[in-house]
Amino acid sequence: MVTELTEKIKSSLKDAAKKLTGFKKRAFMAQVTIDYFNSSPRRAETELGWSRQAIATGLKELETGIICVDNYRARGRKKTEELLPNLEEDIKSLVDIYWQEDPKIQSTFALKKISARAVREALKEEKGYSDEQLPSRQTIGDILNRMGYSLKKKKNKTAQKNHKN
Repeated sequence: MVTELTEKIKSSLKDAAKKLTGFKKRAFMAQVTIDYFNSSPRRAETELGWSRQAIATGLKELETGIICVDNYRARGRKKTEELLPNLEEDIKSLVDIYWQEDPKIQSTFALKKISARAVREALKEEKGYSDEQLPSRQTIGDILNRMGYSLKKKKNKTAQKNHKN
């Protein structure tokens, strides 16, 4: 029972599917596939542009009554500290040497006389990390910020020259 759908109906079905998520979206797509495409995920994919894997999962969910759990938390890239568990401790041991409280500022923030680039180089030389293992200089700076360290910014020489005039 394959029914020809007009462009208006296809548009309405696509719009409805966009407004749903997870199990509800898969159940909707599966029901539309059963009703209009003779339970063929490939045909529904061709006509409506939906993922046939999602449709097939929805069909199985309707058939068995078992709902697949979406694991959204497992998506994305893990923080460098999770990938290299000793990195924070190694950075702390290197940076604490340079720790200096600024007596002018009434704050608990510590000022460092070291750059993220220098920390990265020290990790390679003193702690034995390879260049490929370590994240970029920017990421090392981000880690230092997350750890509560604030680095002194490098002064721009051209800005200093202009400032003197």
